Amino acid sequence: MEIAVLVPCYNEEQTVGSVIDDFKRELPQATIYVYDNNSSDRTSEVAREHGAVVRFEPRQGKGNVVRSMFRDIEADYYIMVDGDDTYPAEFVHDILAVLEAGEANLVIGDRLSNGTYFDENKRKFHGFGNNLVKGLINKLYKSNITDIMTGYRGFDRLFVKSMPVTSPGFEIETEMSIHALDNRFLIKEVPIDYRDRPEGSESKLNTVTDGLKVLRMIFTLFKDYKPLLFFSVWAAIFLVLGLAVGTPVIVEYVQTSFIDKVPSAILAVGLVMLAMLSFACGLILDTVAGTHRKNYELQLNRIAERTERG
Repeated sequence: MEIAVLVPCYNEEQTVGSVIDDFKRELPQATIYVYDNNSSDRTSEVAREHGAVVRFEPRQGKGNVVRSMFRDIEADYYIMVDGDDTYPAEFVHDILAVLEAGEANLVIGDRLSNGTYFDENKRKFHGFGNNLVKGLINKLYKSNITDIMTGYRGFDRLFVKSMPVTSPGFEIETEMSIHALDNRFLIKEVPIDYRDRPEGSESKLNTVTDGLKVLRMIFTLFKDYKPLLFFSVWAAIFLVLGLAVGTPVIVEYVQTSFIDKVPSAILAVGLVMLAMLSFACGLILDTVAGTHRKNYELQLNRIAERTERG
């Protein structure tokens, strides 16, 4: 059984050595891969000194790093962890146990259930952002995932080799969760502890800009994965606006047999037409998405067959 520990890094000279040592202690049989994403410090040198396999990703962003990791690395099970030493390595056994038992394709290290994230994380609005993203996704997919944004995850080979990574940056965790939910992969959460970054180590996550990117990713994936619902919402908005603008025009015509509010009448007709077009787009794209989902399932079967033969 081959286990790969994936550590995406950008300027983590201070902490990456400790992360590697901890995982070598807990999983001496695993291969630890550190992908240096254009670090300006000694991240790659420290990682190599501590026994990791060091590779480089020139395209900036965590999503770009994960794309290369998933494409390049061959293993039976994958553990992904940030290089900032915020996730204790000892919980890796709980994550691996779920994967080995075949209970999940994606295992999420849940930082939120036991409260350690809110106790340790000193950065403002991170808790609010986590809850907002979690609420949106759980509402959209009628799921009950506790921690959407965690960087501590486990995957089996089927999930890794069938995951089309499109996110360039920190939106990657959100994309993974939505991809797993939409394609009905088995998901399980494992409670873990969280500790804040050590003194002198700085987070690369910008609460506002990266938060907006995550919300944009949810919006985009909502459109791609559930087009009928997405465009039906817009159709309903346009229809309500059209009726609000057009109702006085209709009332006026019934009472006087004449339309004096011509601009309102034109606007109302335009809004109702937009509603009809939006709904029609939703129907067409829902058919396209259904066909894509069937093709994806066939491709998933081929990947599973190759995995079993391997």
